[in-house]
Amino acid sequence: MNLKEAFRFQNKLESLISETEGILSSEDCVTLTKRTYLYKKADPNAENETVTIIPNTEYYKQINELIEFVMYLISQREKLSNAINEAKRKLPIDLDGEISLNRYRQRMSDIFRNMARIKGKEIRENNSGIGYRFNNEGNQISYKCDVDRVTTINFNRNTVRKYASQLSETSDSASLKIDKCMINYSVDYTPEFDVNDSFDEIFEKFNSK
Repeated sequence: MNLKEAFRFQNKLESLISETEGILSSEDCVTLTKRTYLYKKADPNAENETVTIIPNTEYYKQINELIEFVMYLISQREKLSNAINEAKRKLPIDLDGEISLNRYRQRMSDIFRNMARIKGKEIRENNSGIGYRFNNEGNQISYKCDVDRVTTINFNRNTVRKYASQLSETSDSASLKIDKCMINYSVDYTPEFDVNDSFDEIFEKFNSK
């Protein structure tokens, strides 16, 4: 598989581990509770009745298998991680660093473009202001007045336009290099199930071994 497929499979493993963790971390899922109704104590002619409370998971009969399953998933995650790291050593660029840096480039390019679209404006807000004065009796009273609101940009529009274009071009170039690495470099890892398989299908396949 190539790096792109490896990262996708890595996300699949993390999703499977997370789902298994959710079951095993719930005490209600990993324990069995029985309630015995002591009818006979209150009524000598009655018989006691024991009821088992079914845990809130369809896998309550396979908890031991789930324990083994999550250990298997973790080992596969480790194996794949090592294979990915080994593949990265052969790359002409620092893949993780370039991906992270490119996110900043793309975000700031979008921000700068939005800034460049901001325009100054003048608005009269009718009766939105409050003033105070003294009336003939000497009492302070309030009154409303119109407010002229003037908004101007507080930055150099030409500068943000230039940087938006610069960051966009650099980001596009970096994305092309990243895509080439993701597609053209292989990872020495053979998946033991299909990335599109469901949790049930993968768990069942694991148990059938």
